[in-house]
Amino acid sequence: MTDAQTSSPKIVTAAMLVIGNEILSGRTRDANTHFLAGKLTELGIRLAEARVVPDIEARIVQAVNELRASYDYVFTSGGIGPTHDDITADCIAKAFGVGIDIQPEARRRLEAHYEAGMLNAARLRMARIPDGASLIDNPVSAAPGFRLGNVMVMAGVPAIFQAMVGSVAPDLVGGDKLLSRTVIALIPEGAIAEQLGKLQQDYPDLDMGSYPAFRGGKASCAIVLRGTNKARLDAAAEAMHGIFRGMGGEPFENEIV
Repeated sequence: MTDAQTSSPKIVTAAMLVIGNEILSGRTRDANTHFLAGKLTELGIRLAEARVVPDIEARIVQAVNELRASYDYVFTSGGIGPTHDDITADCIAKAFGVGIDIQPEARRRLEAHYEAGMLNAARLRMARIPDGASLIDNPVSAAPGFRLGNVMVMAGVPAIFQAMVGSVAPDLVGGDKLLSRTVIALIPEGAIAEQLGKLQQDYPDLDMGSYPAFRGGKASCAIVLRGTNKARLDAAAEAMHGIFRGMGGEPFENEIV
């Protein structure tokens, strides 16, 4: 490989921390991780890890501290509502070792959103923000999320979570975008395993994954190739076409994303 091929890409990483017993019990389906992964990919940020933890303070604090030390960005979802089990804000404050109290601007936003007399004590809990945190806009229901250090704390309701991601996206700094190509053929995965392994050795700078499925009742395999260097990606895809054709398959693929 040339120096250009082996030069290290700028990689920016993120982690997702999903908080809530309702996710672990199966009562609620997590849609936020899927959305975040796609959005971050567009921004040149790699979602490198996702965790789900229960509404237990020690578990949340531990996860936050581990993830914020390991990745450039951490996104959390869930646990910032008005009920007793919404403990995320307190856990973030404890993880950072700072205080927490009703933040004047957060309170102002809630007062502007609710009709007179409707901002009760429970709803006012959503204005409790850790010291030093900046607010994340919530154009859906006003109650803000917040950012402290590299941790962005957001609501669990998908519509609100997505709106909050849109609010912070302009301030996120990405790296080299990860490109991908997917080569598919009606060839069983086991038949190409050895040659795929050799192809990976030839292109150690690319990520390669194999995904078997059935198409029209026949075994098929989709090979997903990912990397930041388009020329290397194109060369590996062409080599994969050749492997499939050599086994009698007629490969096809989707577009680079």
